[in-house]
Amino acid sequence: MERISTHQFMTLGAAVLMGGTFLLIASFVTEAGGRDGWMAVLPALVVTIPYSLMVLSLSAKYPQKNLLKISEKLLGKWVGKIIGFIYIVISGYYGGLLLAFIGVIYEQSIMPLMPRWVFYIGALLLVFYLVSSGIEVFARFSELIFPMIVIAIVLNIALTIPRIEQGELLPILSEGIKPLFLGALRVVPFSMVYILFLAGILTFLPVDKQALGQLKVGVRRTVFLVGILDTLVALIQILVFGPTETVRLAFGILELGKMVEISRTISGVESLFMGVWLGALVIKCGAFYFMTTWGIETVFKLTKLPWKLAVSFVFLVIAFGFTRGYSLSRELAFVESYLISPFAFVWIPSLWAISRWKARASI
Repeated sequence: MERISTHQFMTLGAAVLMGGTFLLIASFVTEAGGRDGWMAVLPALVVTIPYSLMVLSLSAKYPQKNLLKISEKLLGKWVGKIIGFIYIVISGYYGGLLLAFIGVIYEQSIMPLMPRWVFYIGALLLVFYLVSSGIEVFARFSELIFPMIVIAIVLNIALTIPRIEQGELLPILSEGIKPLFLGALRVVPFSMVYILFLAGILTFLPVDKQALGQLKVGVRRTVFLVGILDTLVALIQILVFGPTETVRLAFGILELGKMVEISRTISGVESLFMGVWLGALVIKCGAFYFMTTWGIETVFKLTKLPWKLAVSFVFLVIAFGFTRGYSLSRELAFVESYLISPFAFVWIPSLWAISRWKARASI
């Protein structure tokens, strides 16, 4: 059984939690919460911490088992199988949507003449290679790519500071705290996406008591790092574009990249940023590819190559089913808000509560 270190767990988890959120989060929270929406980002992502602690506590009680196997043990074989089937369907469908998102964003931003299927095939080949190489290679890939993602975001923010219009942020909290609550509702689904990934990766994490403490610290660091970065991304877009334009721009951070000028000689560096951010999208798509195959292996005991090829085919079919970016964005939001979030919200606390009840009953 492969194992990944606590540091690899943190970087991989941070890459999955962030994913492509920095591309869309400013538009999401500003549409829901207005000019104060940026303040809801970090508090909403903090929801990840208690859910992660529940998952890790279950892992400590049932080492070397993912949450699907734990569900079968606590809830019975058939209920566990049903939960596993739902997990597979959600992961497979969302992973296909993420593959489509890679093609749409590159076609609409920097390579409009390139056929979209080129992006689909290229990204899927990279994902398939990472999956076939194992979780350790996938984690090492995230260790290499995630720092570059962070640097690209920080540079993009720092280099557009001269474009700030301070008045765009005022007045603060003019409409009370209701906008913050509405903005948080758009961010919480990203936390639940991470939780579903954590549910599957448990099998590959260290199981000793010291490592468990390090994993809990890693979760907290992951949440605050990603939360602060996403907050800054939303804040800088509101300060530069204003609330109305931030909502209108589908990928505002790319527009920030187009505005970057260095000594009036270097400009239009959004293509360089996009090259780095491709890694973030590949990691998130790869995570859901892993989740789909983990689910199939756990529920149906199918591990051979043809089933991985079948998952790849399903991803491509889903990706080709969305030709317009607007319909894809709506579908992603629907899956995150009405499939992933309710499933994780109910599944994780229920499993944790049943585990504690059975532990007390056996005393």
